[in-house]
Amino acid sequence: MIQLQTLRKVFGQRVALAGLDLHVPRGVIFGLLGHNGAGKSTTIGLLLGQVWPTAGEVRVCGHDVLTHRALALARVGAIFEAPVFYDYLSGWRNLEILASYSAPTASARIREVVAGVGLTGREHSLVRTYSHGMRARLALAQALLPAPELLILDEPTNGLDPEGIHEMRETIRRLHAEFGLTILLSSHLLSEVQHLCTRIAVLHQGRKVFDGTLAEATRTRDRVRLDTDDFPAAVAELQRATLVSGSDEAGFLTLTPGTTTAALVKALVERDFPVHSVAREETTLEHFYLSLVKRTPPAP
Repeated sequence: MIQLQTLRKVFGQRVALAGLDLHVPRGVIFGLLGHNGAGKSTTIGLLLGQVWPTAGEVRVCGHDVLTHRALALARVGAIFEAPVFYDYLSGWRNLEILASYSAPTASARIREVVAGVGLTGREHSLVRTYSHGMRARLALAQALLPAPELLILDEPTNGLDPEGIHEMRETIRRLHAEFGLTILLSSHLLSEVQHLCTRIAVLHQGRKVFDGTLAEATRTRDRVRLDTDDFPAAVAELQRATLVSGSDEAGFLTLTPGTTTAALVKALVERDFPVHSVAREETTLEHFYLSLVKRTPPAP
């Protein structure tokens, strides 16, 4: 759905993106993470044809954004930066005006997106009476007007209270499930990314430092939790077999390099230790992100 190849963008003397390669497959919720200035907004601006690359290729929905922008973005909806509405008009009238900038939109379609984001009953109220959460829903409705295949959301929960964040998260999840949308989500709220996304990419100082599944990011490869009848005796046997290098009172084992959970279970069963459960330790996305950024060397 999205294909970026050796994408580079320079603003004056500042390198905003340095050779970014990124592939977002169809049907996923893909998280784009990074600190302020990492290159997230520049990447989204390039995807939407609002920023021109210094070098590289930008393809969206199978089309080159640089040479066929209208085709590339025909089935793309986006919330980018701070959405602006006419406060003295109703939410419905705002949607009519915003839709007219690209193509005529039937009232039935506006009614459908209003219902989809949960604004039914307030669509004819003036926008100045809307809460921050309702404005966020109106922005999402505007992004859904072209019946998109790809939805690009730049900080969609920015400024919302916990209840509003939860409601927006559930709305995004429901839209993805009901319409099979591909969603690119940029957010600084790592907990929301962990709730929603199946794949992520991390940008740091204009460079991609991680690209993979959320499971890969949050799995700790060298620690497992073991539940067996005699944990200390099991640890002693596994250490003698050089399968583990340590343990703790919480029931976690530190595996030696190259040891798999399958090898661990096999060794225990062969030594007549019952294995009630064994599971790799999971880490939070926040812990993974911070450790990744800290160990990434500064850009030259």
